[in-house]
Amino acid sequence: MIVMKFGGTSVEDARSMQRVIDIVRREKNRTPVVVLSAVAGATNTLLKAAHLAGDGNLEEAILLLNQLLERHVSITENLIDDRPTIQEIIFGCRRKIEELRNLCHGIALLRELTNRSLDSIASVGELLSSLILSKAMRLGGLNVELVDARKFMMTDENFVAATPLFDQINERATAVLSPLISAGAIVVTQGFIGSTTKGITSTLGRGGSDYSASILGAVFNAEEIQIWTDVDGLMTADPRIAPLAQKINVISFREASELAYFGAKVLHPSTILPGVSKNIPVIVLNSKRPNSSGTRIVANPPKSSVVVKSVAAKKGITVINIQSSRMLMAYGFLESMFGVFSKHKTPVDLVSTSEVAVSLSIDMTDKLGEIVEELEHFAEVSVFDEKAILCIVGDRMHATAGVAHRIFRALGDINAIMISQGASENNMSLVIDESEVTRAVQSLHKEFFEPMPASDIFEPVGNT
Repeated sequence: MIVMKFGGTSVEDARSMQRVIDIVRREKNRTPVVVLSAVAGATNTLLKAAHLAGDGNLEEAILLLNQLLERHVSITENLIDDRPTIQEIIFGCRRKIEELRNLCHGIALLRELTNRSLDSIASVGELLSSLILSKAMRLGGLNVELVDARKFMMTDENFVAATPLFDQINERATAVLSPLISAGAIVVTQGFIGSTTKGITSTLGRGGSDYSASILGAVFNAEEIQIWTDVDGLMTADPRIAPLAQKINVISFREASELAYFGAKVLHPSTILPGVSKNIPVIVLNSKRPNSSGTRIVANPPKSSVVVKSVAAKKGITVINIQSSRMLMAYGFLESMFGVFSKHKTPVDLVSTSEVAVSLSIDMTDKLGEIVEELEHFAEVSVFDEKAILCIVGDRMHATAGVAHRIFRALGDINAIMISQGASENNMSLVIDESEVTRAVQSLHKEFFEPMPASDIFEPVGNT
């Protein structure tokens, strides 16, 4: 059994959906469970409509919802020839959009948009895409069962970024899906969305479709988890910045998780965690070029002499410097400091300390004002925005002398505001100005990958 997750660009139009059907048909003997995202851009449109309604701009919100309906109708009519099926799908889509219109009307009337309402609205994108694709797959001769993810993807009530309840998911997914899988059906379901134990719609947060797929893979001990997107796999760098970047054929879970967290947008950072727990390979594949071999993420990749596998960058970073003489020899200072970030549910990326100061980076700044205000009760605080984290990843970095020298030689006059090495054996991270990201990535790629090291780990994009 395998899990196949298709992202928004993989189902963005009728042609893309037909390609997905062909890919699933190719894998039908492996008992696929198909997890779908909303069509590309749909979730952003839904959230924008919700916020417009919250601001009292009901007419604009309704216009966006109508346009989204028209887009799904167009996809349906270009994908499917059977008129009764087209009418059935259009009726289902109109019903969902009508529910959203009513919800937006209430939001505009009260001028109150809650996270619970946001999840109800955002979830509709996946419900529409899965409705269309499952009907088209059946017409294509595939034995498909559409299952609402809210029947088994149980979460807490932290709407907008809900936490999966793994024990309950395991119990319900086994009860709901196992009979269908055993009967040979291809299960089609939604990523990103779930339900609280009270039956209220929730979402796992942006990128949650990957997470949904990985959770299901872990529940059923899948042979592999396939993440289908619009790129060939993980790359040695962003090819838009480094045109000579090549695809990485195989990489470790630990290396991939570093890349996912620190800038490689192919994977959501949480995606591979359930896979790691069950040692299930995660394969990143390109639905636009389904014969490409992709990137295989495994626990123990083949041994290689390659020192660095990839360079990634994460923009939108804010650095906070916290300085206090009270920190010296004070055992409770760090606890008090991190307690502030915990209170405001703001994750910290990198940390660097000295005797009387701490520098750290964050990428969520919605609570920055409150955080700084509380920190200033016991320390001097300075904030620097428009920064970026530069991440150099490779599982042999710590075992190879001279890597740091090569990194700083390549960066030349680019100033590193923070440096983190040692916490991870696979990663060296530096904070630089956002404006220097392109130059830094290009310089590091030239240092480590131009010319490309002789290894079967790397493959030019375009090879199948």
